[in-house]
Amino acid sequence: MDCCVPTNRKGTNKTNCPNCGQNGRHVPLITLKSLLKSAALATLDPECDYAFCPNPSCVTVYFELEGSLAFAVGDLKVPVFQKDSGLDVPVCYCFDWTRERIVQALRQGKDSLQEIKTHVQAGRCGCEVNNPQGACCMGNVAAFIRQVNGM
Repeated sequence: MDCCVPTNRKGTNKTNCPNCGQNGRHVPLITLKSLLKSAALATLDPECDYAFCPNPSCVTVYFELEGSLAFAVGDLKVPVFQKDSGLDVPVCYCFDWTRERIVQALRQGKDSLQEIKTHVQAGRCGCEVNNPQGACCMGNVAAFIRQVNGM
């Protein structure tokens, strides 16, 4: 569900993570530029395309689509929702909705998903520079809420 990150690509540019073999999804270069630590950023080849590995058990976060360069969890400035199950990890990076904050909102009868949607519809999100997956978080938020409600 990519509601706030426009794309000019036709279909998805999927390839397999060289570390775990999971299908990855193309990520805008601006995502890597904004989230990689300086040492990792210094090795980035801006002429290459990169993909995001969503596999929770894989340390690789980004990898070149046609090369051998990869970036691991420790190369990022932020924790990665798909790879870190901590309660303090953001599910929505733009508006700082962590797992813990969503759980608290649900306990109070608040609709965090609708609050995030309101911000997105107002054009306030910046998923391409805030979210490590380089795409809208709405799918992650909805899935996490379903998971919590199913407990």
